[in-house]
Amino acid sequence: MFMTDPMSRLRPVFAWAALGMLVAAGAAQSAATLRQADLIAPPDTRTAQQMFADAPDGVDPIVTGPVSAAFKQRQKDANCDTAVWPNVPRACYPD
Repeated sequence: MFMTDPMSRLRPVFAWAALGMLVAAGAAQSAATLRQADLIAPPDTRTAQQMFADAPDGVDPIVTGPVSAAFKQRQKDANCDTAVWPNVPRACYPD
């Protein structure tokens, strides 16, 4: 009779268990990264006062150089011509 080692029968079970733990750890890390990304504010939520902290009297959102038609439309949509410091939308400034 051929006798098998009891450990040889458990090796696949241990291998699958280890693989399952790796997959679970990867999923947990991915979920934590997504939650952290939700906590980071996108750059558009910064106020003009935060963007230009070194200019206590404000920064004029009027661009004097050449700009695209899309940027002009973005300024028009954000009512940049009537904005008053410090309540100037981020969209009023070029990227």
